Amino acid sequence: MKKASKILTTMLFFATIAALGGCKRSGRIIYRNSAQGSSAQTTSQKENAAPRAVELRITMAHNQTAMDNPYVFGAEAFKEKLEQVSGGGATSVLYHGTMTEDEGELLKKLQSGDANIVVISPGLVTALGVAEVDIFSLEYLFDNFAHWGNVLDGAFGSELSDIVAQKTGGKIRILGYWSAGVRDYYGKKPIYSPKDIAGMTIRIGNSPVQKQFWSGCGAVPVSVGWGDLFNALNEGKVDSAENDYTNFSLKNHHNTTNGKYVCETEHDFTTRLMLVDGSFFDSLTSEQKSWITQAAKYSTQVERQKTFEQASSSKAKVISDGAVVVENKDIDTDAFKRIAYPIQDEFAKKNGMEKFIKMVRESK
Repeated sequence: MKKASKILTTMLFFATIAALGGCKRSGRIIYRNSAQGSSAQTTSQKENAAPRAVELRITMAHNQTAMDNPYVFGAEAFKEKLEQVSGGGATSVLYHGTMTEDEGELLKKLQSGDANIVVISPGLVTALGVAEVDIFSLEYLFDNFAHWGNVLDGAFGSELSDIVAQKTGGKIRILGYWSAGVRDYYGKKPIYSPKDIAGMTIRIGNSPVQKQFWSGCGAVPVSVGWGDLFNALNEGKVDSAENDYTNFSLKNHHNTTNGKYVCETEHDFTTRLMLVDGSFFDSLTSEQKSWITQAAKYSTQVERQKTFEQASSSKAKVISDGAVVVENKDIDTDAFKRIAYPIQDEFAKKNGMEKFIKMVRESK
């Protein structure tokens, strides 16, 4: 039996997770330029505590320029928590898409030391010889946000993090698993099953397994930069794309010539990696490392919560702007899954990931 979208239920699930995260103010959304982001110390504590000189400045970058994007809230939560737990001994310089909007360039910035922490798509890490990370590019791997969270916050997430550190010689470390929502198709016409997208071009990420899936549906995968996608859709250079409501609506893709029809395929409950330069991290004291890991954990909670909160409001905005939405209950997801599951099995066998696929499927 097909399941309708469970976004509302899982929003509540992750809000609860954030509330139990162990931080004194966990689960609270951080609003930019707001006094709500001040330290949890009491007034008397602040008066008695001697100011601590800043000894550590951390450069953090992501590729999203829209200031309402969950990445921005997550990044600013990192900065706030870092300053709080360090007593002012550490701070962070944040680049909200201003260092570059190209995730590949962000990875290069991390490797060169121009950025200490970045948030990027997992597929880019495969170029570093970590093929296992492309497991996140497999379509229909997760059933809903609750399933995704259970897997990422358990043994799966921990063991995969160890693999990344090992295979990069410690040069890249995973600090947290962020969410980019659930991805849907949007394009010049509605689709209800794979046969409806046959022959159409679709902008996707650079993952081989994503290309394999969409090619299996009969579509023609193409590569277009995120910053160039609005014009590509509006000028008819690409027939369709796929992303979550919040990200594509913040870029107004649904207002383009070829972005009007949104179909809730829910093919990807999306993971983004919060990565730290391993060489930089290893150069720090144990105390400084603790500041970063605490801040990363908190920022991950905030980013996820904001993502889930924005899901329904972003959908409402898209509809009010005139887009046509085909809901998940009207999509033949079983037909898409029949294409996706063999690709999952093939990937697992090729990369020694049978254990990980088993963990995912047994967590449903």
